[in-house]
Amino acid sequence: MPGRIRREDIDEVRSRMSIVDVVSDHVTLKSAGVGSLKGLCPFHDERTPSFHVRPAIGRYHCFGCGEDGDVIGFVMAMDHTSFAETVERFAAQLGITLRYEDGGAPQIEAGSRLRLLEASKAAAEFFQAQLLTPAAEPGQRFLGERGFDLAAAQRFGVGFAPQSFEALRTHLRGLGFTDDEQLRAGLLSEGQRGPYDRFRGRLVWPIRDVTGATVGFGARRLLDDDPGPKYLNTPETAIYHKSQVLYGLDLAKRDISKQREAVIVEGYTDVMACHLAGVTTAIATCGTAFGVDHIKVLRRVLGDVSTTDTTSLGKVVFTFDPDEAGQKAASRAFAEEQRFAAQTFVAVAPDGLDPCDLRLQRGDDAVRRLVETRRPMFEFMLRRVVDAFDLETVEGRVQATRAAAPVLATIRDRALADGYQRQVAGWLGVEPRDVQRALQGWRAQQARQQDARGQQSRPGSQGALGAPARPGGPAGQAAQGAAAPPAAPAEPRVTLQQLPKDPATILEREAIVAMLQQGGHVPVEMRARGASAHVGDGSLRIVRDGILAELDHIAEPTFSERVAAAVPEPLAPLVRELAIAPMVAGPRGVEASVRGVVVTLILRDILREKGELLGQLYRLRDGDPAAARRIATRIDELDAERARMEEQR
Repeated sequence: MPGRIRREDIDEVRSRMSIVDVVSDHVTLKSAGVGSLKGLCPFHDERTPSFHVRPAIGRYHCFGCGEDGDVIGFVMAMDHTSFAETVERFAAQLGITLRYEDGGAPQIEAGSRLRLLEASKAAAEFFQAQLLTPAAEPGQRFLGERGFDLAAAQRFGVGFAPQSFEALRTHLRGLGFTDDEQLRAGLLSEGQRGPYDRFRGRLVWPIRDVTGATVGFGARRLLDDDPGPKYLNTPETAIYHKSQVLYGLDLAKRDISKQREAVIVEGYTDVMACHLAGVTTAIATCGTAFGVDHIKVLRRVLGDVSTTDTTSLGKVVFTFDPDEAGQKAASRAFAEEQRFAAQTFVAVAPDGLDPCDLRLQRGDDAVRRLVETRRPMFEFMLRRVVDAFDLETVEGRVQATRAAAPVLATIRDRALADGYQRQVAGWLGVEPRDVQRALQGWRAQQARQQDARGQQSRPGSQGALGAPARPGGPAGQAAQGAAAPPAAPAEPRVTLQQLPKDPATILEREAIVAMLQQGGHVPVEMRARGASAHVGDGSLRIVRDGILAELDHIAEPTFSERVAAAVPEPLAPLVRELAIAPMVAGPRGVEASVRGVVVTLILRDILREKGELLGQLYRLRDGDPAAARRIATRIDELDAERARMEEQR
């Protein structure tokens, strides 16, 4: 067994690994106030960003689903790796030599995710080297006939799988990868006589995840005597899930994020052609339809958030072949269109050419014009529906009007929906009210069907399989036998969203956020006073006590984690939320904003204490002159402190 990695080495890896760089491989981040970035959460589906990253403390937190952690935890959650495996991967990237307790050494488990990634990387390098050999002439000819030279092949990592049942297997075994690891990586297939190379005599494209790691391959048939399918992909493995991988995303992600645009094409050569023609936002699916999981991945990279400002919306452009398969793909894409906040478009090349053939026959400019002359998705689908009918007949126009209704019903924007209703009426040569009537009829039909389904599923007096419903109340409980003793209630976890929204609590929260996140900007002479000021909310008061306990470390990057460790366990998540919550600086800058909110909390405390003392002074009257003088002296001190604090604002 390997020893445990030394704590100081783990801390070194954690401090040197940029959480922004790591998260940005999966999520497009934008500024969210002082020292904070935000984007769409990679752990749950959302339309507005609630996922925040604080680079200064190296942590992330989602205010939507509650996911929270540091850079190591993020990779563990995204890639399903162990803690040690993640640290070892980071250390290798940073060039850090890890030390292990009890003289142990790193020992990557055979068949682990990291081993499968390393085997896939080695296979990609092997295939690329084989493309340069004489045996790869069919692959070289295929690329040349499609306008791709050696530089293009190298840019996309294209390789060649020798026409052999064990060339790759033998090569990888020489590098220390077992047959089992190669099988689990999808590089070998299992036959009656044992494992053999899955890809043989084919042109091979490496399929990489968003971080650039090779997770699978797509292989194109070249030889007439190859009985396999035209394209053969890696099967589902621990590292390759075709419904979640988009070919070319590792190359396109920066430009997709920057340009707020993504172009969806249908094949590997189409992606290559688009990128070489200057459309560097092109990506493709890997042997499967564009689906929900693909959309989730793309939306995070695109920064696809809901907004009323249509000029800032992203754009997603689909390219489809005009054949039957392309039309089916268009219908599937339209069915998921509502999952995008971005505007969706369709681009169909003239003469039914795909981007690769279009570039080959008409040049790079034609590929760029294809994307520039896109049509809105709704217009494309409505035109497709209408054109399926004979509009020269009354029957055809009526049928087309009814067929257009389900498409029109999906348009959320009211102004856009009205515009398309008028456009459909113009295409069909009917009155707009006829289209509206068809739309109302379709909606009424859907409502009736929904009511019918509700009637069928409405619970009756019987339980499952016709058994009588079990009665509630004491009698019913007695019939079920002795009830188990109730479990002890867990300590409630308090979240930021559960805090009261009154002005007093908001001030307390903002002051605590300022001290947790930017405590170094609080003047030294003001720190103890701010951290001991009265806080009315019970949860925030405990957090304030944690700040006071760790006050000597308030200017350190690890301050918020020290406070989280100092408070009771149920409140530690609240501390981490406060430490990463958005903080907006005023026009005078961060330091002035931090000082201002802490001063306001102190001034409120001064006024509270002064009010209590004035009440005591009134009640004393002539009863205790000495006590009255002490109270009056304290009031004078508070007035002087208030004047000093006012100067600090």
